[in-house]
Amino acid sequence: MSHPAALQLAPMRAALDQLCAGHTSIASLCSTWRASEEVMNALPPRYRQVAEDLLGRLEAGSLFTEESCSFSQKDLTDSLSTWLDKAQQTLAAG
Repeated sequence: MSHPAALQLAPMRAALDQLCAGHTSIASLCSTWRASEEVMNALPPRYRQVAEDLLGRLEAGSLFTEESCSFSQKDLTDSLSTWLDKAQQTLAAG
């Protein structure tokens, strides 16, 4: 049986999918992810640290054009997707 916090992964994944499709902003994605306290509290502390690092880099990258940015938005969104997969596995095991 999976952890109840696993249900909160769905809006996090939806926000990421919407960003990748160009239907929402980085600020909106970050807001959704940061509001997911139940998920963050249910996971080991390193998950919050990694998520915050990725979100911070996405936000920093949004201040610059793609060419001048040292972070690729695609790489960061791919990393967030991997984070969600690992979080789901961790919560399912818990």
